Amino acid sequence: MTAFRILAIDLFERPVVLRLPFRFGVVTLTAAPQAFVRARIRLADGREAEGASAELLAPKWFDKNLVLSNEDNFHQLRDSLRIAREAYLSQPAERTAFGHSAAHYQSQIDACAARELNPLIACYGPALVDRALMDALCRATGQSFYAAVQSNTVGLDASLTADLAGFDFQAFTQSLKPAQHIALRHTVGLVDAITSADTQSRVDDGLPETLEEVVHATGCRHFKLKVCGDAQQDIDRLTRIAQVLEAVPGYVVTLDGNEQFKDAESAARFWQQVQATPALKRLAAATLYIEQPLPRSIALASDVTALAAMRPVLIDESDGTLEAFPQALAHGYTGVSSKNCKGFYKSLLNAARCRMLNARNDGKTYFMSAEDLTTQAGLSVQQDLALVNLLGLTHVERNGHHYVNGFAGQGAGIAERQAFLAAQPGLYEAAGDNVRLRVTGGRIDITSLAAPGFATSAHPDWPHMQPLQQN
Repeated sequence: MTAFRILAIDLFERPVVLRLPFRFGVVTLTAAPQAFVRARIRLADGREAEGASAELLAPKWFDKNLVLSNEDNFHQLRDSLRIAREAYLSQPAERTAFGHSAAHYQSQIDACAARELNPLIACYGPALVDRALMDALCRATGQSFYAAVQSNTVGLDASLTADLAGFDFQAFTQSLKPAQHIALRHTVGLVDAITSADTQSRVDDGLPETLEEVVHATGCRHFKLKVCGDAQQDIDRLTRIAQVLEAVPGYVVTLDGNEQFKDAESAARFWQQVQATPALKRLAAATLYIEQPLPRSIALASDVTALAAMRPVLIDESDGTLEAFPQALAHGYTGVSSKNCKGFYKSLLNAARCRMLNARNDGKTYFMSAEDLTTQAGLSVQQDLALVNLLGLTHVERNGHHYVNGFAGQGAGIAERQAFLAAQPGLYEAAGDNVRLRVTGGRIDITSLAAPGFATSAHPDWPHMQPLQQN
C-alpha cells in the first residue's frame, strides 16, 4: 500500500457531438459535454505525478426526472464534481488511494443529498477524481493499473462494506488476470437503423450506420439490445433485429430494460412473450441476462424471482450506493453492472462480493457485466476497458465509438489525436487526420493498456481545454 498527499485537482470540459442520435430510456442524445479531471499528488518520498480522467456528462441516466432539462442534468453532474474536488482538497493528508475515496464516500452522498442530488449523481464526482488520482499514483510508482490493483497498492479493504469483513482482499486482487483482447458488445439503441430501409438520410463519414453495416464492418458477435417496455413494439423490433443477426454465427445478446417496465410482473410477461415468439427462438436462447427492467424507485423493493428463473437479472441504475447490490440480492437479482462513472472501487468491491457469494455454491451464479455510458476515445474508454478487463469480463458494451466519430467528434485537436494513436498501439486506428477505436473480428486489442498509468500513456491537450462551466 502506498500513501500520498493530494496537491491539486483541476476540472475541465469540452463539447461532444454525436454522429448518430442515441436513444436510451427517456432521452435521445445528440450532444453532451465531456468532463475531465487533472490531479497532482506527492508520495512520502517526494515523488510527484499528474493523473487524469474523463467521462461524459450524460443526461437522463443519473436522474431521469422529465421536469429537468438536459442542461439541468449537466449542472447536477458538474455540482457533484465541484463538491468532490472541494472535499478531497480539504483533507489532503497522506492516505492510500482507496483511503482518500473512503474518507469522503458518505459525506459526498450527504452533501449532494442536501442539494437534492441522488447517490448516482453524488458518486459521479468522486468516480472521476479517484481515477485521476489512480492514474497519478500509477505514474508515480511506475506501475500499470493492473499491477497497482493486483499488489493492492491502492489499499482496498472492507471499511465501507461490512458484508466483506474477513474477506481476503490480497488473495482476491492477486488472482485478477487481465487479457490482451476483449469482445465488443455492440449497442442497438431504440432509434438505431436496423437495415438501410430505416435510413432516410445518411451521415456518410466512413463508419457503419445500420446494424447490418455494423455486423459486416466489425465482425461483432455480441449485442446489447435496448427495449422500451411496450411489449408489442419491442417484439416487433427484436424480430427485425433477429433477422439481421441470423447470419451471425454463435451470437449472444443482452437486453437492457432501462427502467421501462412498470413492475416485475409485466417484465416477466414480456420475456414469456419473447420466448413464445417463433421468430425470436434463437435470439431468446442467445440472451445472457436482462438489465435493470424496473424503475429504480421500486427495483430494490420488488421481487424479480419469476423473471430471474427464466433469465438472470441485474441492476444498473439502481446501483447507487455500496449497499445496493446486497439489497438487490434479497429480491432475486444475481448481477450488477460495472461502469466507471459509478466508481471503479465499487466495481472492485462488487466483484469481491461475487467471488465470495459464488464460493458458497448455493446453486446460483452471481455475476458482473461490463456496461457503457457512451465512453469516449481517450481516457474514458481506456480506463473503463482496463477495469472490466481486470475483473475478468470477456465482453463489454461499447457504444461511444459508434455514436461519436472518434477524437474528432469530441473536439480533440490533431496533436492530441496523434498522441493517443502513438501511445496506444492496436487500440486505435487512423482515418485521415481523425483517430478512432479499432475493432477487428468483433474484438478490441487492449494490450497497450498495461503500460504505467491508469490505462493511458497520453494525456489530453490541457491548454486547449475549457474550465468546467459554472452553473
